[in-house]
Amino acid sequence: MDIKQKFGKNLKRLRLEKGISQETLALTADLDRTYIPSIEKGLRNVSITVAEKLAIALNVDITELFKD
Repeated sequence: MDIKQKFGKNLKRLRLEKGISQETLALTADLDRTYIPSIEKGLRNVSITVAEKLAIALNVDITELFKD
């Protein structure tokens, strides 16, 4: 599994644990709603800025998005 897939898997897990929809996450992180599904599928190579926005929106440390 590459880093994009790990990031996406962690993003989805954290989002579901918090009970947040993809659309709500996108709105909270100030991202396009169509961007979240492609990140979760491991199709996007997100910037560090986007990773930070997602961590803040999920109220988690950014390192949580990169765990194995």
